[in-house]
Amino acid sequence: MQTQLAPQFANTPEGIEAARILGKCVHCGFCTATCPTYQILGDELDGPRGRIYLIKQMAEGQAPTEKTRLHLDRCLTCRNCESTCPSGVQYGNLIDIGRKWAEENTPERPIGQRLTRWALTEGLTSPKLFNAAMAIGRLVRPVMPSGIKRKIPAVKNKALAGNTNPYARPQATHSRKMLLLEGCVQPGMLPNINSATARVLDALKIQLISAPKATCCGALRHHLNDQAGGLENAKQNINAWWPLIEQGAQAIVMTASGCGVMVKDYGHLLANDPQYAVKAKKISDLTKDISEILPELQSELLTLVGADPKPGVVYHPPCTLQHGQQIRGKVEGLLTNIGISVRLCADSHLCCGSAGTYSVTQPELSEQLRKNKLGHLQTACEESGAQLVVSGNIGCIMHLQQDDTPVLHWIEIVDQLITQKLLTQ
Repeated sequence: MQTQLAPQFANTPEGIEAARILGKCVHCGFCTATCPTYQILGDELDGPRGRIYLIKQMAEGQAPTEKTRLHLDRCLTCRNCESTCPSGVQYGNLIDIGRKWAEENTPERPIGQRLTRWALTEGLTSPKLFNAAMAIGRLVRPVMPSGIKRKIPAVKNKALAGNTNPYARPQATHSRKMLLLEGCVQPGMLPNINSATARVLDALKIQLISAPKATCCGALRHHLNDQAGGLENAKQNINAWWPLIEQGAQAIVMTASGCGVMVKDYGHLLANDPQYAVKAKKISDLTKDISEILPELQSELLTLVGADPKPGVVYHPPCTLQHGQQIRGKVEGLLTNIGISVRLCADSHLCCGSAGTYSVTQPELSEQLRKNKLGHLQTACEESGAQLVVSGNIGCIMHLQQDDTPVLHWIEIVDQLITQKLLTQ
């Protein structure tokens, strides 16, 4: 696809990158077959190929309209199209550029949208504000509508491995050390995910440490078009992690694939920043989803939990893992090898509708995708006999919660197995 960049974009990093990405598109339309929004709406402009045309028009100088912005807003950024594309179009990077151009060159959003976006960027990225809101939400949870109630998980009271605190983290020191990004909402919503990860790695003789000054990964701001704010988050994290990396931390562990795909992109996002480019690339190279770390320790894990048959699960692979990070099969392989049968549901490649803040900014589309996904998951549970759904991203986990079949992070299952072994020894 040939693109003649408009003068205002011709010599900018964004314009040059957009033209390069656009040049790979051959209009084949394979991407529409796996685009969740195109499947629901049936509008070419609500599929990757149509959105690519809209971005091309902007790149060549055509003024975007509010309709342009709407079609770009409706994109989940699930990046399923990248897994499907035979030409290697980096759609995720292109949609970020297109959204920025559309935001800068269209009328200001209605006051309601502006307030919602401000609340999301300021509230969700501030642990103090979010945790306070979550504490209040738990108090009034019993009287809340089901749609809101499922986003406010109840506090777990059951102690683990003899600890009175169910979220206790190990205090042992090990020679192998890895960093953990705590995340914005995960500690307030589902603190056991990070605690379980710390306990599992401790059992494998790896010490998990946190940098006190680390902040939000930046994904939330970046995808809501506060891209400058997202880069500031990235720089703050680099500053917080760098001394610990110099001291020998071997990896940066991600328990939320939505954060992982963002941090792995730091090298790209800061490639033109003379102060941060080298460090950002190093950070990206060191960043690993927990599903990349545990398979390398499988033999040690087997000595802790054994390979005997255990209750099966249905696994929902997050888009940010299978499409954004192109990691497939690792969770399924690991769980299978330690005795847990794993079932994928139909259309497991399609987004569940969570997509960061999408369930707030596009609630109707999000809810339709959720219903579709829950239907497939329920069928898979019934056919396999599994009573539990597992995933690897807090957004998916909370979005898919329901009364009948709980949804957990898969690392919590591994933690439970280790704990059970310890208690029987």
